[in-house]
Amino acid sequence: MGSATIPTMQEIDRPYLMKALESLAGAESELSSARYNNCANRCYYACFQAAIDALDREGIRPRDGIWNHRFVPSQFDGLLINRRKRYGAELRGILEDTYVLRQRADYSERPITFAEARRMIRLTLTFVRTIRDDEGSAR
Repeated sequence: MGSATIPTMQEIDRPYLMKALESLAGAESELSSARYNNCANRCYYACFQAAIDALDREGIRPRDGIWNHRFVPSQFDGLLINRRKRYGAELRGILEDTYVLRQRADYSERPITFAEARRMIRLTLTFVRTIRDDEGSAR
């Protein structure tokens, strides 16, 4: 899949983006090692961390300072996609889809399949790369 690259200075100044890229690299490694449940977990966190980066750059932060699993997807899809049109509709629902798969991977007896993990990698690559390549608002 090949997302691992040397980070740019811009990425280094974006700690949640760095975390997202690390989680994405972990997801790709887990997929190639046939650890599909771990791959699903890392895909979700790559998207979650990338979404935090996007929200933070737009000045959207939780009142209590905690980036939780309700706030981040609702604000990303609701504000950055639907209202502000910062990102295209192709990203809508990816956080939810990866969250559902991670929940199953972590808490269900039913394992994640290769096909599911590969699909999540593709969605995650799209999500993270789109946010990485977006210049965003100035801090």
